[in-house]
Amino acid sequence: MTDTPYPYGTPDHPRLAVRGEARLEIDPEIARVGITVSARGKDRRAALDDLTRRNTTVLELARTYGEAVEKLETGAFSITPELTQRGRDEKIRAYHGRVHITAVLGDFTALGEFTTRIADLDMTRIDGPWWNLRPDSSAHGEARRQAVREAVKRAREYADAVGAGLAALVELADLGAENTAPPMPAAPGGYGLTRGYGGAPAEAAPALDLEPQRQTVYAQVNARFIMTPPNL
Repeated sequence: MTDTPYPYGTPDHPRLAVRGEARLEIDPEIARVGITVSARGKDRRAALDDLTRRNTTVLELARTYGEAVEKLETGAFSITPELTQRGRDEKIRAYHGRVHITAVLGDFTALGEFTTRIADLDMTRIDGPWWNLRPDSSAHGEARRQAVREAVKRAREYADAVGAGLAALVELADLGAENTAPPMPAAPGGYGLTRGYGGAPAEAAPALDLEPQRQTVYAQVNARFIMTPPNL
């Protein structure tokens, strides 16, 4: 039976703890766009009818882009009465309706045209784009592998400084597993466009030239090693 180093280190087999870090700049893979469709009517039914029609127009327009629009999700929906401020008797002056839609695009060549066509619709607000990577992007795994390689490299440099070598890896911990907050990513870029009442313009608005914002992928690990006897 062979002897194994003590997991907590001894004078003959000291323990070495290091942190490995990696930071990659990656082109985004998807863009999210927030769309808010609004309507206002003197009665509830009129507001609801206008809201339904405009919501259908947005969804039908988005679907004409085929696979370029990877996902359409409807979020909050509301119909809210607007009350008068005159006298003691409150009366309803109008109704305001809103529907929030999120569109996810993976084809950035269609993004500029898509955003301007949506913004050109009546009573429609568009926010974004918010650039991002896919949850299963290979960039996350590559960053973690680079962080581990950096930890091993750093540990070897420390061990070499005292005339020792690495004998065993006793712990490798993701920073989140030790309740340490990871660094905050850069804030996403975005813009907002709104079109109010009125008919469609005679000419379509030119497509916006949108430059994708590169994404920063972080990875940090804590690694603990046992060293061979140092040569002091």
